[in-house]
Amino acid sequence: QVQLVESGGGLVQAGGSLRLSCAASGLIGSNYLMGWFRQAPGKERQFVARIRWSGGSTDYADFVKGRFTISRDSAKNTVYLQMNSLKPEDTAVYYCAADPRGSRFAPMYNYWGQGTQVTVSA
Repeated sequence: QVQLVESGGGLVQAGGSLRLSCAASGLIGSNYLMGWFRQAPGKERQFVARIRWSGGSTDYADFVKGRFTISRDSAKNTVYLQMNSLKPEDTAVYYCAADPRGSRFAPMYNYWGQGTQVTVSA
């Protein structure tokens, strides 16, 4: 069983930065993919970024390329999402997810955190 706990959300002005953290516990294999997704009110859950737990390969949605960076610290069992140059349209609940099948498709992930709210004011 894998448990994921997000933190780091909050209110920030447009152009500002936030760093989200996802603390993982339980049996996470090196083949697991860790993903960040977001969901705004009335919208579907949307892929943001993913990284392989063993490190190395990353993948980003086009709308965050150059602004967001996903990373992981295996010693701390934590995945991060550094978000820079934030825009009001980035406002959403951000979720961390994990699964060995991990893709850009949210239903492919079995394990989810509770989410953390990010609000970007204009």
